[in-house]
Amino acid sequence: MTKLIHSMVRVHDLPASIKFYRDALELEIVNQYRFDNFSLTYLANSETGFEIELTHNHDQHEPYIHGNGYGHIAVSVDCIHTTHKHLNTYGINTSDIKSFDHEGVLLATFFFVTDPDGYKIEFIQRAGRYL
Repeated sequence: MTKLIHSMVRVHDLPASIKFYRDALELEIVNQYRFDNFSLTYLANSETGFEIELTHNHDQHEPYIHGNGYGHIAVSVDCIHTTHKHLNTYGINTSDIKSFDHEGVLLATFFFVTDPDGYKIEFIQRAGRYL
């Protein structure tokens, strides 16, 4: 059986990315490894063992270009409206809160933010399959 342990994203401005993930997802640095040409920073919180790995290549001077295959990372929250309001107080741009149904049953209530490198993160209300 496999266990998801982390998702890696390449970041251009490591301090800005750490601040964003701290403010937006309440993640803190678990480990940080500095090498000659790159750094690996692992962020997590006590809610889950899953980590975000921020890879910072020291010689990368241009922002990364995303392909059309990447979608988003998703997190669940207790109260979508409180979280939405909270993120806006940090100056994090949020999309509007939306809900959608499947066959007449509410499937999800959600919104998106974008990190400093353009990666999308979906915030989903904890309910149904998204506990």
